[in-house]
Amino acid sequence: MEWRLCGEWRRQLSIMIEISETAARKIRTLMANQGIDDGGLRVGVKGGGCSGLSYVFAWEKQPRLGDQVFEGPLGAKLYVDRKSLLYLNGTVLDYDTNLVTRGFVFQNPNAKTTCGCGSSFGA
Repeated sequence: MEWRLCGEWRRQLSIMIEISETAARKIRTLMANQGIDDGGLRVGVKGGGCSGLSYVFAWEKQPRLGDQVFEGPLGAKLYVDRKSLLYLNGTVLDYDTNLVTRGFVFQNPNAKTTCGCGSSFGA
């Protein structure tokens, strides 16, 4: 038996952003600190930074029309717009707990170059 997927399902199956357990815990903690019970972290990409593109973050109570929603451990959610998803597909969002480099870390397979601070990349 051969399985065939329509084009829409095939596209959806190949779109993925993963949230690590550590990042999920931090997202939930920061949301609680902001007084946001339900919602998620908007992750996007904009032009700028030392490598050409920069990661951007914002807290949102709900996704916007057209957003792709990714849910990770502990119910942590990421909201990503379609344009940013082109640069973030296949990414793992992690959280570095090191005292010096503490913060969200993107393991982005689409980044051809990255800057030293980790908040900028080139595709």
